[in-house]
Amino acid sequence: MSCSEVTDNVTDQVTSDNFFQTPQEFISAMGDAYNPLTGFGGNTGFKNSNEVASDEGVFPQRGQDWFDGGVWLRQHRHTWRYDEPHLNGAWQQLFTGVNNANRLIFQFEQAIASGGADEEQAAAFISELKIMRAFYYYWLLDMFGNVPIITSFDDAPEAPSQPSADFQQGRQAVFDFVEQELLNNIDDVSTDVQSTYGRANKWVAHFILAKLYLNAEVYTGTARWNDALTHLNAIIDSGNYSLAGNFYDNFVTNNSGSPEFILAVPYDKVFLGGFNFHQASLHYGMQGTFQMEQQPWNGFSTQAEFYDSFINPEENPGPQGPVTGLMGQQQQGTQDVRRNSFLAGPQLTAGGDPVTDNAVYSEFDDDGPQVVLTPTINELEPNACRQCGARIGKWEIELGATASLSNDYAIFRYADVLLMKAEALWQLNNSSQEALMLVNMIRRRAQVDEFSQLTADRLLAERGREFFYEIFRRQDLIRFDSKSGNATRFNDAWWEKDASEPWRTVFPIPRNQLEANPNLVQHSNSGYQG
Repeated sequence: MSCSEVTDNVTDQVTSDNFFQTPQEFISAMGDAYNPLTGFGGNTGFKNSNEVASDEGVFPQRGQDWFDGGVWLRQHRHTWRYDEPHLNGAWQQLFTGVNNANRLIFQFEQAIASGGADEEQAAAFISELKIMRAFYYYWLLDMFGNVPIITSFDDAPEAPSQPSADFQQGRQAVFDFVEQELLNNIDDVSTDVQSTYGRANKWVAHFILAKLYLNAEVYTGTARWNDALTHLNAIIDSGNYSLAGNFYDNFVTNNSGSPEFILAVPYDKVFLGGFNFHQASLHYGMQGTFQMEQQPWNGFSTQAEFYDSFINPEENPGPQGPVTGLMGQQQQGTQDVRRNSFLAGPQLTAGGDPVTDNAVYSEFDDDGPQVVLTPTINELEPNACRQCGARIGKWEIELGATASLSNDYAIFRYADVLLMKAEALWQLNNSSQEALMLVNMIRRRAQVDEFSQLTADRLLAERGREFFYEIFRRQDLIRFDSKSGNATRFNDAWWEKDASEPWRTVFPIPRNQLEANPNLVQHSNSGYQG
């Protein structure tokens, strides 16, 4: 049936010529373009694909728990296959953002064409949607490399009978598309920080461009350090952002006022759920620590070597000697306040009693041993101990927490602007005093001794300490792969992982997508099936 054949007399239908009349109506409609962001702080395929492929996160198999068909063991060891469900979930999450943006752009353009919307007013929102589409494509470029570039909603070409090289673009072409989309629209979106909280404004576009250029050598083979500096300086010179005085101000429950947040997901346990790291990470018995409504799942942990990087005499030159770390653990070196991003040691209930690990041994019945989280994990599989592995403690968990937290999750933070600028300056001049000054700003806030010089190892380690569980670790390891130094890189061997093949820096196009769309072909490398 065509639209002209509808005979019902509908008087309250929302159409392109009667809805897009005010900025509030445009903003309301744009929600679908932002919905996929709710997976950036949750236990999703996108999040876990990036975290568990790095050296900072692991889901050890604890007996019958967290085997999940071996997917997280393969992710940790860099032996993943093209039929992994979490990789398909990441692909779907990002392309949902692309498709929703395309649909909304089409609707806004239709509203202009019908005369129902003011062209100048609508144009700014169309530019915002194009920046968000470029944001999703930036992550598709980073994770999957050569992907289809789809900008049409109403007349997408029919799938040919054979795969088409014209449909699926190479990594350079995807890079060029993201770059041009951002450059073409950056001057047409809002510069106001307050009214666009949680949305794409001019500074978000500058940040994506900076990330794009920072990783350009990985994506295209050509370094773009000066271009990265151009956009980082634009953010700094705007005066809109600054470092929070206390590192943890960025992660408390009521953190929406942080001066660091450039793009954040405004999670709310009632109205916008999905931020559930506490459910995925904490030990079962720690439900009583925070009086959580639901029992946590005893999963995501950090690796001991990454945990130990927060107290490292080599990284912290200066007065040495024993210091008391989290939960009274004694360590050598200067303690980094950011180490409290983890939960380790003896765990207590909200009332101060020991948290017990019930049903560990039959003789304990319902009153097991006290939970003492150990940073060292005895083995990756099959029987990692239930109390092994330091857990995520970076975000405040309020007493009585539901399965979703209300802390906002920063996708882009101003601290990253400073460390990206330091890295770009260092790449251009390894003796740059400005680069050293920027890194030491971050270190002073972390209450550790300043560096006297920068190295690739120190830059990479500092990024790891600052941005734990903020998605960028896998990307950082890959970018530093070719740099001199001894720090762990993406393809190196690490705990329970052998050295991996160079082509593992890009994930495979998921099997589900290849089977559903004959346009798609697998990457040109010989490593993946399909």
